[in-house]
Amino acid sequence: MILDECFANILEQRPDLSAAQLSRTRELMVRAVPDCMVEGFEDLIAGLSLPDADDRHVLAAAIRASAQTIVTFNLKDFPAEPLTPYEIEAQHPDDFLFDLLDLAPGAVLSAVNAQLAGLKNPPQTMSQLLDTLRSQGLAQSVARLRELLGILP
Repeated sequence: MILDECFANILEQRPDLSAAQLSRTRELMVRAVPDCMVEGFEDLIAGLSLPDADDRHVLAAAIRASAQTIVTFNLKDFPAEPLTPYEIEAQHPDDFLFDLLDLAPGAVLSAVNAQLAGLKNPPQTMSQLLDTLRSQGLAQSVARLRELLGILP
């Protein structure tokens, strides 16, 4: 359900991408992380309460997966009170990545380098990739990445 919602939004916001392209991307994502698909959460949805009822499936999947964190730009719809009983917190992607940079900078830098290597059409420089990430709301993480990589803003 989460991937359905995600890819429907991408298709709506990016008319330059085709459904076939996004379907291939989705398949590659699922294949790259074999245990990423959460099943058996649907029965939890009705018993959950969030400011936006359409987000309950996200919390239900997090509960079923024993997740500790829901990473989302949409923090207003995931307040602490309904998440606390499940020992789950909602965290902004920039805060999440910034924390990861403290915990495992080498792993994050490796992932960023892999992402850069995969950008072939068109290819990008590291600075261009970081500018894109910054424009997507990851300002503090990009500042830290630039510091670690020795790249001036």
